[in-house]
Amino acid sequence: MNRMSPHILVTGGAGFIGSHLVERLLADGKRVVVIDDCSTGNLENLANVRANPSLRIIVSKVSECAELDALAANSESIYHLAAAVGVDLILKSGIETIKTNLHETECMLEAAGKVHAPFLLTSTSEVYGKSAKPAFSEKDDLLIGPPHLSRWSYACSKLMDEFLALAYAKEKQLPVVIARLFNTVGPRQTGRYGMVVPRFIAAAKRGEPLQVFGDGQQTRCFCYVQDTVEALVRLQTCASAKGEVFNIGSSEEISILALAQLVLQTVGSRSPIEFVPYEKAYVPGFEDMLRRKPILEKLEKSIGFLPATSLRSIVEVTASSVQ
Repeated sequence: MNRMSPHILVTGGAGFIGSHLVERLLADGKRVVVIDDCSTGNLENLANVRANPSLRIIVSKVSECAELDALAANSESIYHLAAAVGVDLILKSGIETIKTNLHETECMLEAAGKVHAPFLLTSTSEVYGKSAKPAFSEKDDLLIGPPHLSRWSYACSKLMDEFLALAYAKEKQLPVVIARLFNTVGPRQTGRYGMVVPRFIAAAKRGEPLQVFGDGQQTRCFCYVQDTVEALVRLQTCASAKGEVFNIGSSEEISILALAQLVLQTVGSRSPIEFVPYEKAYVPGFEDMLRRKPILEKLEKSIGFLPATSLRSIVEVTASSVQ
């Protein structure tokens, strides 16, 4: 691959979602450049495509990449997925979380803004905060917890990313799309940073207790990674999506206790379920949300697509990839 041939730039491309996106773009015949410092990503996630001549991988922080301006200038589009991820990391490394989410996004937006490269920012359902609403719309008010509870630093830093990206859209006419992701799961996701589905699956396969935090009645919606990628690709190429915010997720809601039971059934495990109080599960500064379900009408109207893979199917395919 010519070092400066036209390409699609994917930051965080060695991560769980990023690697699936890179594979999809390459399968579509695109040239792809990945920037990833591998702090939470892993080059092994790209093992299936590393030899592809249309892929170039740069191991670096976005902010430290000497070629960033040139890479942006030669980009057909930019997917910015680089971010700090996982509740465990966020609670234990607050400074790095905030700096990573704010500074790396600022650097990427500045480079993209000089050349008006179409820019998709992946944000998070965490920005909806502690609202008790049964489901969340993109135009809802956001209810963030107090700063002494460090859980909310992640939500605030990603929300500032959104504000900054939309400011670039308004003031510099940068074609920006913001995607708020709700619990994406699938092969290659690790439980290392607290992600619940791979954590449950790994425990079930080892015959260890599945640790359910709190009473397990909190509910979440889990979206298959390939469905998330499909939505991202469609949003990036949708003219009417520019300057807009979209939820991406599944509408199938399940309690964490029921999820643990589903994993045990799928894996065929007799592991017990163990309830762990939040104060024992996390360092001080954690506060959980009872529900997090997306309203997806805007996404469907804009791109004609809704994630539809059932949770049972997601657990089955994810379990088959976990050792």
